[in-house]
Amino acid sequence: MADRAHIRDFPLAKLPSPNCGPSFDMLKGIRVLDLSTSIAGPYSAMLLGDMGADVIKVERPGGDDARAWGPPFLDDQSLWFLSVNRNKRSVVLDYATPEGLVALRDLVSCCDVMIVNTPAPVARKLGIDADALRALNPRLVYASITGFGMEGERADWPCYDLIAEGYSGIMDITGEMTGEPQKIGAPAADMLAGQDAAFAATAALLRRMSTGTGGCVDVALVDSMVRFLACRVVPHLGSGEVPRRSGGKDSVIAIYQSFQTADHPITLGLGNDKIWGRFWQVLGKPEFGGSQRFSTNAERREARPEIVAAIQEMLLTQTRAHWLSLFRRARIPAGPINRIDEVAADPELQQRGLFYSLRSEGRLIPQVGTGIRVDDEANFARLPPPRLGEHTDEILRALLGYDDRQIAALRSGNGTEGGTR
Repeated sequence: MADRAHIRDFPLAKLPSPNCGPSFDMLKGIRVLDLSTSIAGPYSAMLLGDMGADVIKVERPGGDDARAWGPPFLDDQSLWFLSVNRNKRSVVLDYATPEGLVALRDLVSCCDVMIVNTPAPVARKLGIDADALRALNPRLVYASITGFGMEGERADWPCYDLIAEGYSGIMDITGEMTGEPQKIGAPAADMLAGQDAAFAATAALLRRMSTGTGGCVDVALVDSMVRFLACRVVPHLGSGEVPRRSGGKDSVIAIYQSFQTADHPITLGLGNDKIWGRFWQVLGKPEFGGSQRFSTNAERREARPEIVAAIQEMLLTQTRAHWLSLFRRARIPAGPINRIDEVAADPELQQRGLFYSLRSEGRLIPQVGTGIRVDDEANFARLPPPRLGEHTDEILRALLGYDDRQIAALRSGNGTEGGTR
C-alpha cells in the first residue's frame, strides 16, 4: 500500500489534474452494463465510457478480480484496477441468487450494450447468456470476450492473457534467437480484445439505427492476438517460411532494429531507398550506401549482416543524443528506447493529454488517457474508478425505481451488498 505521506514524491504528484477538462460525448445516451472482470472486458467498457457512454459496472460480492491485483496499491486500491475502470459506476449484485438475477435483468432491459467475459456454457447456467438476455431486450448489443470464443471445443476453457499469447504464436517470435519464448511486456491480448469488443459494439450500435435490433459480438483473446500477427502469418501462408525469434532483427525492411551507441541504444528504421541514401549521407559514407550491391531492399536483406556491422561500428563512435539530433534533421526514423518512467515524464505526451490525475476523495488517481484526439481536443475522465458497490443504491433507485423495501429485500436475500468499499 502506498504511504500517503510519500505520494508527493511519486510521478503522480507531477501530473496535470484537469478535472474540468473536456470529455468526449459521442456515445452520450448509450448505457453499458459491464459484467466483466480482470482487464479485457473492463478495458472495453472503459473505452465506451471514454467516448461518453454511461457505464454501470456490475460486480458480484467480493468485486472484480483485479481489485486484489497488487502490489502496488494506491491507498487500498489496486493500480491495475484503477488503470481500466474510470468513467464507471459500481453496483454489487449477486446474480447467482434469484433476487440478484431479477435485478440484473431489470438493468438489462434499460441498457444498450452488455459486456461479459464469462465462458458461454457458464453464462447459460447463470442465465446471462446472449439468447436469454436479448430475448428480454432485442435492442441489446451483447459483447462476449473470452479466451477462445463462444462456440467450439475450447469455449469452456479458462484463459488469461499469458495463455492467449502462447496460443497466438507471438511468444514464439518474441525474444533473442537463442533465448526462451517471451511474453510481451504488457497484457497485449487483453487490451487488443477489449479494443476489438468496443469497436464491434459501436459498429453494432450503428447498425441498430437502421435495423432496430442489437446483436451478439463474439471476441476471443486468441483471435485478437492472432489478427495482431497478420503481417507475420500472411507471409507464412504465402511462402511457407516460418518466422523465428531473432531479437527483433528479422523485419521485411532490411534495416529495422535497435543499435548501441556510445552510451544508450537507439532504434533505426531505414524503410525506403531515399531514407537509405540520406542515412549514409549523414554518416559521411555515401559511397557505401550507393553501392550497386545495396540498391534494393531485397539486396540489402541479403547483405544484412555486413550492413548491420558497418552501421554498428559507426554508431558506437558517438552518443545517442548526437545521432538522434543528426537523424532528426535529416528526417531519418530513429528514436530512443525509453524506460516506463521516461515515457511517463515525456513532456510531448503529457501535452497531448496522455497522462493526468483525477481527484477523488481527497486523493489523486493516475490515469493514462484515451490516446485519441477529436476536434483537436484530448479526452479526460468524467468519473474516477469506483469503489466496490459505490453506486448500488443510487442506480437501483434512480434507474430502476426500486424503493427501500425492494433494496432491503435484495440485501436480505444476499442479492446485493450494502455500503461502499
